[in-house]
Amino acid sequence: HPDELHHCVVGACNASCQKSLQRIVRAAKRIVGLPLPSLQDIYSIRLTKKALCIAADPSHPMQSFFSLLPSGRRLQSLQPRTSRLKDSFTHQAVRKLNSLPALPPLPSSAPRTS
Repeated sequence: HPDELHHCVVGACNASCQKSLQRIVRAAKRIVGLPLPSLQDIYSIRLTKKALCIAADPSHPMQSFFSLLPSGRRLQSLQPRTSRLKDSFTHQAVRKLNSLPALPPLPSSAPRTS
């Protein structure tokens, strides 16, 4: 499915790779004759959905990367030292969620007692 390709490729590829992929999408648009969303739009939507699913699932191994600050309005963001880390899924997802006008309700990261 094309959306899966975008999800796997767009986030971690460099500018020339994104340009090539966008050229393929434009060619597909001409062939199909229907408007297609840009790769960046698809990636942004899928990144947000995936990040919200991870943040809401306490059993997910990456859930600890989506911890709220004491204000409860933003997620804690680590400062990456390299562009490779900055472009990773986790950092992009935290930046994307923090850029939303209002953060959707997330479960608190307080430890549970049984």
